[in-house]
Amino acid sequence: MDPRTMFLDSADAVTELVGRIPEDDWTAHGLGDWDLRALVGHTSRAITTVADYVAKPAPRIDCDSAVGYYLALAHLPHEDAAAITARGVEAGRQMGADPVGHYHAAIARTRAALQHVPDDDFVLTTLAGGMRLRDYLPTRTFELIAHGYDIARATGLAFTPHPDAAAETAVLAARIGVAQGYAEPVIASLLGRGGPGDRSVLVRM
Repeated sequence: MDPRTMFLDSADAVTELVGRIPEDDWTAHGLGDWDLRALVGHTSRAITTVADYVAKPAPRIDCDSAVGYYLALAHLPHEDAAAITARGVEAGRQMGADPVGHYHAAIARTRAALQHVPDDDFVLTTLAGGMRLRDYLPTRTFELIAHGYDIARATGLAFTPHPDAAAETAVLAARIGVAQGYAEPVIASLLGRGGPGDRSVLVRM
């Protein structure tokens, strides 16, 4: 799939997952210091930031890859954990009483924004500086798939994103790790050498 299709398909997959969350689960533990509502709210920002950023054209390219985006973020001044937690809580609060409706509205707004940007070489403003749309969208797919699995673990619900999106997420995660000097533990983990009970991708199912 092209970056736009993969991103929008992943957004739809997470929205479908959110639609199956039982009403009684929203205050349950989500991830880290977040409850489930905060985690789902944070995840929705992977959709809304696209609409926000395409409205801010950049004059030049500062970052030319999804890997570069995450490496650039790693060098930004770090926020304290309390500020990050608070932002997730606020994102959850902003979903209101209808989280699924919030997701559908976010997708509709973002889809409309993308329709006004026919060229995937369009340069938009991101936290890492100017990026081509085609380089930035994979970072949003990555966030959707990664947190989709977080939501699934927190709720016990099944999450089945498109295999291409899941594969691209795994590849990007591996590339980020290797770029930061973690090739050995990344490969060891995939090959079941990370610790007792780890599964190798080479073991027959």
